[in-house]
Amino acid sequence: MEDQDVLAERFEAHRARLRAVAYQTLGSASEADDAVQEAWLRLSRSDPDNIEHLGGWLTTVVARVCLNMLQARREQPVGMHLPESAASDGAGPEAEALLADSIGPALLVILHTLAPAERLAFVLHDMFAVPFDDIAPIVGRSPAAARQLASRARRRVQGVTPVLGTDLTRQRAIVEAFLTAARNGDFDALLEALDPDVVVRSNGTEVMRGAAAVAGRALTGLRSAQVSLLALINGAVGVINAAEGRPISLQAFTITGAKIIAVDLIDDPGRIAEADLAILGR
Repeated sequence: MEDQDVLAERFEAHRARLRAVAYQTLGSASEADDAVQEAWLRLSRSDPDNIEHLGGWLTTVVARVCLNMLQARREQPVGMHLPESAASDGAGPEAEALLADSIGPALLVILHTLAPAERLAFVLHDMFAVPFDDIAPIVGRSPAAARQLASRARRRVQGVTPVLGTDLTRQRAIVEAFLTAARNGDFDALLEALDPDVVVRSNGTEVMRGAAAVAGRALTGLRSAQVSLLALINGAVGVINAAEGRPISLQAFTITGAKIIAVDLIDDPGRIAEADLAILGR
């Protein structure tokens, strides 16, 4: 059995990469540290002589721990586990370089909408070059199915602006006008974008009706969001509201003529994860 001090040194050689994998998967520095610590505990209880490739073994352990964490989140209220800064006390230059991956706010938002297995497959393969043969047993799928998970995730995070048809272009102009008015606190411009009998539904239940009430709601609704991004939501132009890189709600608009006649608010984590989303560029 290998001496624990020697084993600890071998583990430390992989810590930066393991933490990077965990952070990119979880979006939380503290949870990433927890996942890495769990990997160490499991290693310390194992016989390293039976581990052929320590780096791969540790990556697999961290990935499985992260997958369990992601799956547990889906049962918790929205707003829980918002992503934190990647930096933490005592993080060295190598760790900071690995964690400072080039994922912008739009990509981080979309990552948080992916199902756990999709997100893990994408992060492991596209960000850390883990082969699909190794990813497959982690997500409980065949290598071909793991490849499909990553491919589906990749399509959603590539940031390619879809080519909009005439109707979607008109929708976008109306939604942009609504969003700009809300950001600027322009009550009259909000009223101009709304049908007088506009209705707001929250997760399918009507909660508000009438242009004045909806305009007032719009003026305060953006305050909880650090960023609001135009997006295609299930094929129609809408808005993703996000805080700390994590989507906290979706706004799907129904537009007739040049007026918004309905706004569907979605803040249920499961429904957000199931929505087909694509960020619209400028």
